Order: sequence, then structure tokens, then C-alpha cells
Amino acid sequence: MNYIGSKHKLSNFIKQTVYEVAGKNLSDKTFCDLFAGTGIVGRNFKAETKKIISNDFEYYSYVLNRNYIGNHQKIQFENLIEELNHLDGKSGFIYDEYSENGTSERLYFSAENGKKIDAVRQEIEHWKLSQKINEDQYYFLLCSLLEAADKIANTASVYGAFLKQIKKSAQKKLEILPADFEPTKNQHDVYNEDANELIKTIEGDILYLDPPYNARQYGANYHLLNTIAKYDQFSPKGKTGLRHYQKSKYCSKTEVSKSFEDLIKNAKFQHIFLSYNNEGLMPESEIRNILSKFGKYDIFTTEYQRFRADKEENRNHKANGTTEYLYYLHKD
Repeated sequence: MNYIGSKHKLSNFIKQTVYEVAGKNLSDKTFCDLFAGTGIVGRNFKAETKKIISNDFEYYSYVLNRNYIGNHQKIQFENLIEELNHLDGKSGFIYDEYSENGTSERLYFSAENGKKIDAVRQEIEHWKLSQKINEDQYYFLLCSLLEAADKIANTASVYGAFLKQIKKSAQKKLEILPADFEPTKNQHDVYNEDANELIKTIEGDILYLDPPYNARQYGANYHLLNTIAKYDQFSPKGKTGLRHYQKSKYCSKTEVSKSFEDLIKNAKFQHIFLSYNNEGLMPESEIRNILSKFGKYDIFTTEYQRFRADKEENRNHKANGTTEYLYYLHKD
């Protein structure tokens, strides 16, 4: 999935730093990914820990992590995926409000793909209500749909705006591919809660934090994935069809430091890691000041090139080098 702030390129750096501090044998450790996003960090530790705790406030993220982290035993899906791919499209909420030739003139999807998303989403819900599928299969299929829809979305990157013409990749037909997850013998916990509230009720060994760095709100940037995931009825607002979303305090320069300090204070984890970069709202000095109040502080850095992908073929734009900081606290 094309995702702002994804830690895919930094996964090895994060893993090696965790090994350096907590040791390479994590088989008796509980690892918490509190701002999980697409869940790439939790996925990388899933097979080698006792338990993953995964959380994100955005519902589309919960769906992804409920599948990739929450699902831990093999499930039957081949016939289900085939049935979904052979459905005829039908007019529904996504077609009417967010697709070509729809009533609201929002070009997030081609007309054909908008109808197909509606048909698939309705069928998945019908299967759940009729108990044709269980909860694990439900989130597996829903995750697969979200990833398929994202591949053919008519956007430059996020869903804050749509393109004026249907681009080449958005003209491809929606195809549901299985969102394969890694089976494990252990169960894992997945939440859809405010991080500062959830931290008061959980505990473990390793806490990984990857909060928003800047003023960009994920609830706005990925609103359409939330809408497909929830498939609820509401009145979309404005040209882009926004749904109501709760703004994160981590995206506010006036609130981020207090929220961060409260989170660290309430964290019942010995090893705490924070991913942040040199473009974030909190300067390094502020983070160091907060973390140092609660134990032994350290910092690890790596340089990497960010790419801003617009998902068109051969149109990746190289950005300036960014310094990624991985802050560490050994909490007293």
C-alpha cells in the first residue's frame, strides 16, 4: 500500500536496533506497535515474539492489522477470493459518491471499479451476517479489498484529492489478491483505540512508537479507506467527500509534547523506541528532555531517501535525504 510514513525501508534498521538493546532472542517478549499504520513493524516481529500488541486509531489500519497481526492460523480463502473477483459490479455508495459518472462527480475510481468495490464490499458483509465466513475470514477479505482498491485509486498518493482525469493505473480492473499473513503458534492482540488511553491498560517488554510527525492528519489523508472499511452511510463533505474524523494531538504543535509525555509516563514497558525524523513537530531536544525524565536515554540515526510515489509508471520523485531518528528509553 502506498502509505505516508511507512517503515518498510527502515525495517532492518529498526530490527537491528531492537536486537542491539533487547537481545536477539525475543521469544518470551511482548512487543507493542502502538501507532501501527499498515503494521509493517509488528509484522516483522510477529514470528519471533511471544505476542504482538497492535493498535491504530484509524479503522482502515485496524482492518489491516486485524488480518496481518490478529490472524495467526491458516484460513480457507481460495474459493472466496474467486467468487469475489467474478461478481458483477453494482451501483452503491462508493460508485455514487466517489466514482466516475457517479452523482457527486468525484473521480477517485473509474465507474467500473467503483461498482465492483460496492459489489465486493456488500458481498463480504452479507457473508459475515449469514455466517458463511468467520471473523478471521471477514478481516482477511476486507483487508484484501482495501489493498486492491488502493492499487487502482485515481489519486497522486493519498486521498486528500483526486485527479481530474482517470490515470492509466486507475483504469485497470479491480482484482482481489489474497492479503497473506504469517501464521504463528501464538495469538496476538489488535486494537482500534486512542494510543494515550490504551497505554494505560496494556503492558509488555518492548514498546515501539511511530506517531504522526507533522500536521498531516491520517483521518483526512485516508478517509476513503475508512469509508470502504466501515461502509456506513453518511453525508460526504466538500469536493473531496470527507467523512468526520478525529484530529490527532500528535499533529498539533501546541499539544504534541504534552500528549507524548503523558504516554511515556503511563507506559508499562521496559524498552521504549520512538521513530521520528528531522522534519517532525517535536525537536530532538524536546524529545530528549521528555524521555530523560523516565530513565536512560539514547538515540540511533540513519539517513535514507524518501520517495513520493504518485503510483503512475516510472513517476517516482526523489525527495531530499531525511534523517530518521530512533530514540530509545530504558524506563526505570
